[in-house]
Amino acid sequence: MKLRLEDNTLRLRLSPEEISDFSRLGRLQTVVPLGPLATDCLTYTLERDAATPGSTPGIRYEGATIRVLLPAALSDSWTSTEAVSLEGQVEVLANQVLRILVEKDLGCKH
Repeated sequence: MKLRLEDNTLRLRLSPEEISDFSRLGRLQTVVPLGPLATDCLTYTLERDAATPGSTPGIRYEGATIRVLLPAALSDSWTSTEAVSLEGQVEVLANQVLRILVEKDLGCKH
């Protein structure tokens, strides 16, 4: 699973294998070491979440973990159809908006 952060946009791209795993497990996680200690890492997850309301992705930031949350119905529909991307916006600090994109990375060679 690839994470891209640019300005006010957070984007996750999943390979076909990751989409299959996410459909089956309801959760994907990537841990990126950023220093010499075990605690020096960034973790990001994509989670199917029955408690997340609405029909767009949500987000939680907890310490060094970024959690992208998909409402259960949205997650199930996305993984079982030809739909390529999901998009949403959440309000963050000082009336700013964070755009969230979750995409199927089909045909990617890297």
